Amino acid sequence: MNQNLRRLRMHYLNHRVKLFITLGVLALIVLSVYGMMSLESYYRNITLAQMPISILLVLVNSVVFVYMYMMVLRGGMSNIDKKSVNPKHVNIRFSDVIGLEDVKEEAMEVVNLIKDHARIKKIGGKIVRGILMIGPPGCGKTYIAKAMATEAGLPFLSMAASEFNEVFVGVGASRVRKIFATARSLAYGYGGCVIFLDELDALGHRRTFNQFGSGESNTTQNQLLVEMDGIQAGKTENIIVIGATNAQEDSLDPALLRPGRFDRKLYIAKPGLESRENLFKYYLGKVKHEASIDCRRLARKAVGKSPADIENIVKEAALIATRKGQEVVTHKEISEAIERIDLGTKARITMNAKEREMTAYHETGHLMVTFLMHPRDDVFKASIIPRKSSLGVVHPTALEEWHSQDRESLLADIKVCLAGYAGEKVKYKTTTTGVTSDFKKAMAIAHHMVWECGMGPSGLVGDYAIVGKNQLSEEVKNKLTQDVDAIIKKCLKEVEDLLTAEKDLFERFARELLTKDELDYDQIEAIFNEFGKTNPRHFGGIDGDGEEASKK
Repeated sequence: MNQNLRRLRMHYLNHRVKLFITLGVLALIVLSVYGMMSLESYYRNITLAQMPISILLVLVNSVVFVYMYMMVLRGGMSNIDKKSVNPKHVNIRFSDVIGLEDVKEEAMEVVNLIKDHARIKKIGGKIVRGILMIGPPGCGKTYIAKAMATEAGLPFLSMAASEFNEVFVGVGASRVRKIFATARSLAYGYGGCVIFLDELDALGHRRTFNQFGSGESNTTQNQLLVEMDGIQAGKTENIIVIGATNAQEDSLDPALLRPGRFDRKLYIAKPGLESRENLFKYYLGKVKHEASIDCRRLARKAVGKSPADIENIVKEAALIATRKGQEVVTHKEISEAIERIDLGTKARITMNAKEREMTAYHETGHLMVTFLMHPRDDVFKASIIPRKSSLGVVHPTALEEWHSQDRESLLADIKVCLAGYAGEKVKYKTTTTGVTSDFKKAMAIAHHMVWECGMGPSGLVGDYAIVGKNQLSEEVKNKLTQDVDAIIKKCLKEVEDLLTAEKDLFERFARELLTKDELDYDQIEAIFNEFGKTNPRHFGGIDGDGEEASKK
């Protein structure tokens, strides 16, 4: 049977109910006309006069019945067929997916097996049926799924896992059955089908069992497990189920992850330096920009940014350039876009002179400690213009990518957090409520170091956070608490000593902030150079225009 006949049969199977209904209606119309012709004119006129109202009543009853049936018994009015996307309309190739080379290689392998599954059948193997993509948001999971559908030339069914969950028991299971039935039909006609389930954790979280029953969530997930087993139970259709989630792998039900279901896992991480450079080139290629923009330097400036973040930066830069009446995007607009996205828009609130001055000294503390004491971060910008919920901000930027933190960097993070408090205390001998969020972060880091990482001064080693506090002796708990307190106090003393020893530099930065409101990296570095302070890191900083500062 050739492909055209298979598709013709597929359409017949999908629409046979509509065909039979249409034929039945036509037959009834013919019989009605025939019957009317056999009546006397008087009775025929009465029948014709009553016919409109009878038809109206039948239609109203039918609409009410169908609505109630679909909403309560069949899982809602959503038409899954409309979620089927022709691969030609998706039109995303692997070449459009930037910075995910390892993941693309795995995905391309699956696509090649779909195209030529005779090779793997020849040796008795089976095509991977379930692929789970795990990673942070905005890193290209949906893009990879669409690229697989396009490259394989297959229909693409896309649904969010939350769309399956409803209050009524059985509704979610009905929707699972329907999407798989649609996929099997499309696979029969087109040789395969891709089902993409976004945010899989909404449907695939660990099941709970109790005496009150399994509940709608469990029922829906059970149906998904059955359908995924059914794919391989002698079926000839090529159906690939791709799931995507931002949640941790261990939050999903083990039954979903066993061999035969989502047994191929693709771990997607945020892009590295080379990938970020390529992403900037790709998205800047879609807008008019200065040829002098150095994407390598922008990539250094965007450590930790996802592909979606980089796309958003370029879009925001284009909007800023448009508001300014410019025809091209420059480095300045990109820097402003990063500030706007990371720091928030400037709030139009008025601070009195005293509050503004205390904010300047608070932010100066953060600025000096970050520049002089942090081994990994540099200062991108300092500002006393209110943004979001803060009256001022010091924006640090990592100079290179790190995937773990050592004791020194964690202690430096604590010092930076405490620097605002220390700045207020050194200058005014009092402090404000502006230190609340700083204290929360500092205490959280110190607690993590001591309770989980064995970095406390007392020498206690182990992850005590996983042990219930009632199971720990009072002596151990006191030691751990004292270790946290000792780390906080030691860090605070070192910060206060620095700000006291560098009093002139401390005053200069505060005055500069009060005068200019904001300081970029080049302005900050120039002031440090005036006082003979060089950047202690081995890497150059990055100025406000994206330029790499020279190595010190």
